[in-house]
Amino acid sequence: MKILLVEDNEAIIMGLHYLLEQEGYTCLVARRRREAERMVAGELPDLMLLDIGLPDGDGYQLCQILRQQYTFPVIFLTAREEEEDVVRAFDLGADDYIIKPFRNRELISRIKNVMRRGSKEREVLQCGNIALEVESGRVRVAGEEVTLTKLEYRILSSMMAYPGKLFTRDEILSDIWDISGNFVNDNTLSVTIKRLREKLGDTEGRVIRTVRGMGYRMESHSV
Repeated sequence: MKILLVEDNEAIIMGLHYLLEQEGYTCLVARRRREAERMVAGELPDLMLLDIGLPDGDGYQLCQILRQQYTFPVIFLTAREEEEDVVRAFDLGADDYIIKPFRNRELISRIKNVMRRGSKEREVLQCGNIALEVESGRVRVAGEEVTLTKLEYRILSSMMAYPGKLFTRDEILSDIWDISGNFVNDNTLSVTIKRLREKLGDTEGRVIRTVRGMGYRMESHSV
């Protein structure tokens, strides 16, 4: 599990990096708001630990920006303890708010609790800024809902469940059938992939990437 720590205090970074790695997490570090935005766009974390005071802005701004596109949990980790600070964080979509100085065991416990709660509340598959809500069947790109056919949805949900996995054309063809129960042929698959990319805004094939002569792979890029 990847945790993105957004913090500019080197002592805290060193301590938390060691703690999280000891617990089996991969700890990524961003020291500025802009750096955090770039890192999220390139590789989604499973959870973010976010300080409020940053050299190029504050954690509130970052949380507000991220909540427009992404659903991964955000835990504020800050020395600010005023009620208005806590309320503002939760109003912006924070999943928890921990005040420095904190106890290591409590921090790990609250990270695990947020992740357990999130897995129950948000059954969402996400690749970059594409989110697929499993229960409702809604698909959103950068927060905007897009309408897919049954075939398009079936292909997308299969690939988003295993980002980075190569799906051969034969695998996809053997897994999907049209609404009448007829087998989908190779030409129909090509057309469906093309239309799916267009609806996702992935006209250059950066997200649903073609692996020449083999099939397709879902990448975690934003469109």
